[in-house]
Amino acid sequence: MKLLIGIVAVLLVLGAALFLAIRNNGPAVLDAIDRLTEGTRGVVLVAKTSYGTHPDHKLRIYAPAAAKQPLPVLVFVHGGSWRWGDPDDYNFVARSLAPEGFLVVLAGYRLGEDGRYPAMLEDTASAIAHAARLAPRYGGDPARMVLAGHSAGAYNVVQTALEEKWLADGPGRIRGVVGLAGPYDFFPFDSESTIASFGSVEAGAASQPVNHARGDAVPMLLIHGERDTLVKPRNTRALSRALRAAGAPVETLFYEEFDHNAPLVSLASPWRRSRDVDNALIDFARRVSEVSVPVQAETP
Repeated sequence: MKLLIGIVAVLLVLGAALFLAIRNNGPAVLDAIDRLTEGTRGVVLVAKTSYGTHPDHKLRIYAPAAAKQPLPVLVFVHGGSWRWGDPDDYNFVARSLAPEGFLVVLAGYRLGEDGRYPAMLEDTASAIAHAARLAPRYGGDPARMVLAGHSAGAYNVVQTALEEKWLADGPGRIRGVVGLAGPYDFFPFDSESTIASFGSVEAGAASQPVNHARGDAVPMLLIHGERDTLVKPRNTRALSRALRAAGAPVETLFYEEFDHNAPLVSLASPWRRSRDVDNALIDFARRVSEVSVPVQAETP
């Protein structure tokens, strides 16, 4: 009996420690668990660089160790309420997607006061442009880029793709966008994070992706959990309605049991074995990036 009580006590302590670690930095914990349960999956970090002078201007580029080239490029932007997050904690995203035939770029952006609207969009656009310039060096095809993001990162990539001024120098290279639990229709601002990042600079309705829906928008896949209380699923419903009304291609996936972080967790091992978020994302990215055009590496 004492042994059983001891085992239960240890499990409770470990469970509490894991809970605290996830609460403090969930992505880093997911990354560690993913690495322990599935290893590198043949994915190699081929570039650790930046696209600007700010410490948050990080780019981490991952490639499958052996793959037919050139590869479509998938740029992933992390969440964190525009206040926290680090691409170095999201390596599990690269290990989930790169083995399926993608050059994966994890992109950071300015956070907190430095990243207030529209800085996060300026950075996302710059990260995409820099990723396109670097991609040919590592076997990527910059004419076949797919953007993806979770939460605040989903806002960044969707708004950058929809508001025409951000990708004015090369919109044709973006073939599709994937949003995981993204906020797309949250004006007027009523939460601490949105007030800090948007209300403090008096951003208005133009800051909302739902107000930039247009018929020539690139295809989008929007994924949301019905139990998401942080970014309510009505955001995805509102944007998908607006895109469909404009005649743009959009696909949606709603998961009854998912909360806000579940779509992201589903990209990490061991959870991705029992969920289909990664399969849906991979299938979409493959479909929209099938056709290519010849490219040459750009000089630095």
